[in-house]
Amino acid sequence: MADEKTLNVDVAVFGSGPGGYAAAFQAAELGMNVAMISEDARPGGVCLLRGCIPSKALLHVAKTIHEACTASEWGVSYPDPKIDLDKLRSWKNGVVDKLTGGLLELAKRRKVRFIQARGRFADSQTLDLQPVGDGKDIPKQVRADKIILATGSRPMIPGPLQLDDPRVIDSTSALDLPDIPKQLLIVGGGYIGLESGTYYRQFGSQVTVVEMTDGLLPGADRDLVRVLHHHLDAHFEAIHLETKVEKLEARKDGIVAHLSGKADQTEATFDRVLISVGRRPNSNDIGLENTRVETDDRSFAKVDKQQRTADPHIWAIGDVAGEPMLAHKASREGKVAAEVIAGEPSEFDNIAIPAIVFTDPELAWTGLSETEAHAKGIKVEVARFPWAASGRAATFGRSNGLTKLLFDPETDRVLGMGIVGHGAGELIAEGTLAIEMAAVARDLADTIHAHPTLSETVMESAEAFFGLATHLYRPKKSKG
Repeated sequence: MADEKTLNVDVAVFGSGPGGYAAAFQAAELGMNVAMISEDARPGGVCLLRGCIPSKALLHVAKTIHEACTASEWGVSYPDPKIDLDKLRSWKNGVVDKLTGGLLELAKRRKVRFIQARGRFADSQTLDLQPVGDGKDIPKQVRADKIILATGSRPMIPGPLQLDDPRVIDSTSALDLPDIPKQLLIVGGGYIGLESGTYYRQFGSQVTVVEMTDGLLPGADRDLVRVLHHHLDAHFEAIHLETKVEKLEARKDGIVAHLSGKADQTEATFDRVLISVGRRPNSNDIGLENTRVETDDRSFAKVDKQQRTADPHIWAIGDVAGEPMLAHKASREGKVAAEVIAGEPSEFDNIAIPAIVFTDPELAWTGLSETEAHAKGIKVEVARFPWAASGRAATFGRSNGLTKLLFDPETDRVLGMGIVGHGAGELIAEGTLAIEMAAVARDLADTIHAHPTLSETVMESAEAFFGLATHLYRPKKSKG
């Protein structure tokens, strides 16, 4: 193997994140000879190695601390938590190691060749490889009949905020837990920044968030965001909306952020600054100019519903193929690409892609949002069920949640769902299925949901559409 120069396969998957390995495994199951190329030593990509999974592990710890601290309200008191950072890092890394080890084993069993290397397109069917790590026993090139581009994305740091100082970190280095800073500034009020702020706050940091728009989580429905904002306001040091960080300055006593906008100060000093203002696709410096792949003005690869690019030999999936940049969307696209390559009549025709913010409380939505409906002039009827009327929410002191459903006013079809509250991420699947199955309000209202559960809030939201929710009084809906 050491003298191998070119590896010939049916399908080469360029990237090994949730989209990449899903595509590779699906192609192998469909009888193709597959190679998967990644700079990482293990498959998993950003999500598993330095994103979704490690962050959710830390958020679980943060939630445990929060619940222990609030248990005193129920008559149960615990001593103040003591955090062993080394042990916490080790546990978090152990979660990642277990899952990546499982993926390597799955690749082996499916006979998918995993190659750790830096890839670059030599042409539409050839990837030149440069060794990464020990570089042993890898080919110089991989030549494939078809190539699936799955190179993902990376954190974006605007020029004025680029500072060569270890105290300025991005979402990746934040997960390494270099320390627990006393004062932490988070630039950006999106989901990554708020999730990071959630666990750093519970670990002991005083967290300040600066967001340049007029609200946290831009794009999400304001009634849902208000619940989360109210909670964060009580736990974060400060949340500055319509405020911009003009520049960062390194000083001996900390990083000085120069602010403009509605903040009540023009500069403030922090022990660490986390830049979380978005991500950009990994489409540059990989030789796309040597192919016929076309990119848009944001550097996303242009694809059709079958994930085909303008190059007949190349498909693109996941973050590099456009928003939303979500792991589950990438996985579905990966399977579609593999099936299309195998000659199956497959396409990405999903109309509901759930999004979840794993803060505490969680916030999730799927299908059409109320914000999007208003922007597009789509008429909808909205039914809400506040968790103050939920018996299950009351049993664990989380009555500040909200479940809402969006319906077509003519057909009663479910168009969207939004939830904020404890476990919203688990509840949102019912809404996604309802939208995909073209369910109507009666389908949800007449489906028996177990009592007492949070899932009842979905049923009672649908009942509220008709003015018939058992635990909520609303005037009956007139059907004209």
